[in-house]
Amino acid sequence: MPRLSHMTAVHTPGVPVVDDGMLISTNPATGVEVGRFPAATAEDVAAAVARAREAAAWWAGLGFRGRKERLLRWRSLLARRITEIAELTHREGGKPVAEAIVETASAIDHIDWSARNARRVLRRRRVRSRLVVAEFSAFLEYQPYGVIGVIGPWNYPVLTPLGSIAYALAAGNAVVHKPSEYTPAVGQWLVDTFAEVVPEQPVLQVVHGLGDVGAALCRSGVDKIAFTGSAATGRKVMAACAESLTPVLIEAGGKDAMIVDADADLDAAAEACVWGGLTNAGQTCIGIERVYAVESVHDAFVAKVVEKAGRLTVGEDGDIGPITMPRQIDIIRRHIEDAVARGGRAVLGGPDAVQPPYVKPTVLVDVPEDSAAVREETFGPTLIINRVRDVDEAVKRANAVSYGLGGSVFGRRRAMAIARRLRTGMAAVNSAMSFVGMSTLPFGGVGDSGFGRIHGDDGLREFARAKAITKRRAPSLLPSMTFERTPKQVDLIVKSIQLLYGRKR
Repeated sequence: MPRLSHMTAVHTPGVPVVDDGMLISTNPATGVEVGRFPAATAEDVAAAVARAREAAAWWAGLGFRGRKERLLRWRSLLARRITEIAELTHREGGKPVAEAIVETASAIDHIDWSARNARRVLRRRRVRSRLVVAEFSAFLEYQPYGVIGVIGPWNYPVLTPLGSIAYALAAGNAVVHKPSEYTPAVGQWLVDTFAEVVPEQPVLQVVHGLGDVGAALCRSGVDKIAFTGSAATGRKVMAACAESLTPVLIEAGGKDAMIVDADADLDAAAEACVWGGLTNAGQTCIGIERVYAVESVHDAFVAKVVEKAGRLTVGEDGDIGPITMPRQIDIIRRHIEDAVARGGRAVLGGPDAVQPPYVKPTVLVDVPEDSAAVREETFGPTLIINRVRDVDEAVKRANAVSYGLGGSVFGRRRAMAIARRLRTGMAAVNSAMSFVGMSTLPFGGVGDSGFGRIHGDDGLREFARAKAITKRRAPSLLPSMTFERTPKQVDLIVKSIQLLYGRKR
C-alpha cells in the first residue's frame, strides 16, 4: 500500500524520483516528503487494464441509474472531505489551500452533473427516418468504450482528471488513471475514496510512475486515452496510440489572451485579469498570459492591474505559491529576460522576481509580438499587456499564436461579437476562465491546444461510441439493396430521386 509521510526527503524539492521501485513525491517549496507509491511496470499496467476490463462489464451492467447512485455517493464523500483533499493538494503541489478548495468544488459539480445527465445524453433513442428509406426505423445509442486511460496533469490534479474520469464513469466505462508524477498522492486519494463507495469491483484504478508508465498505458490495450499536458507530450501520446489506432482526447497547453475594449469596466477587467493570470502562480492552461488593451484605456488599465497584483503575497501560505515543477522556473526566467532585452518594460516585478521556488507577480508592457514571452506558453505568474489601436488589431494578435484554448473579452457593446471571433475552443465575456466551471459546456481547444472535449453533453459523448441501428418495419416500395430488383424498379428509383431532389431549392 502507498504511504503518506512527513519525512524530510533527500531529493531535490518538488522533483519526483523513483527509488527502489517507489515513486517519491515531495513538496516543491519545503522538500518535505509527501508520499511514496509503487512505480508501475509495463506488466503492472497491463494487469490493471485486465482488471478494469472485467470491472467495466459489471459497471456497464449497472445501467445509468446504478452508476448515478454510486457517483452521487462519491460526490457526497468528496464534499464532506473537501478540506482534506485541499490540504493534500497544498502539501504536494504547493497550491494555496483556498485555491485547492475552489478547484475541488468545481470537480464535485462535474461529478454531479455527469451522473445526473448521462442517461439523457447517451440513452437509446429513436431517430427520424428519411422518405427514401421509410421502410426502416432508425435508432441511436451511445455505448461505453470499455476501459479509458486518463493521464492527468499536476497543476489541477483534482479538477482536470475528474473532468475526464467522472464523465467516463458516468458513460459506463472503467478507468485506469495515471496521475502526474508530481501529484501522485492526490491521484491515489481520489481512487481510494472512490473505492470506499464502490468496493465491489476495481472500476477506478491508479498506476504511478514517470513518463514510461504513461507510454505503457497508451500501449496497454485501453479503448481510449484522455491526456492533459503539454503539446509536445501530447504528440508523443498520439504517436504511441497510433500504433494500435487507439483514439485519443488531447487537452494541451494554451496562451490565452484577454481583450479589453474601450467601453470595458476597467476595475472588473483588472480584477479578472489578475485572477486569470496569477491564480495558481500562473500555472493554468487557460490562464491569461497576454492582454490586448485598446489605446484609449491601456494606461489606466495597466495601472489598475499593477495596483491589484502588487498587493498579492507570495510564499507557502501566500496568495501565490511555489512553482510546482522546478524546471519551469528556467522557462519563466527566460521569457521575462527575453521580453525586457527586446524592449519590453517591467512595470511590476521583472527578472529579479524569479526567486526559486517562487516567482513574484510580473507585469510587462510593450513586449514585441514575436518574442518567446508572447508566442510560447510561460506557465508562470506573468502578464503581458500590450497596446492596440482597436479591437480588430487585438483579435488579429490574439489569434496569431499556435494555441487556441480559451480567452476573455471585456467590453459592453461588442464583447460577444469579439468573443466569437477568437480562434479558441472557449471564451469568457466580462470574466476570466469561468467556462471551466460550467458543467453544461464543453471544454477543449484547437490547434496546439489539442482536440476533443470534456464536460457537458459533448464530454459524455467523448467517452462513448455512437451505435446506429436500423430495423425494417415494412416491405420496400422501391427495392434498392437487393439483387432481386428489376429494371422497372431501378427506373422508378431514378424518377423518385429526380422528383425529390432535382429541384434547385
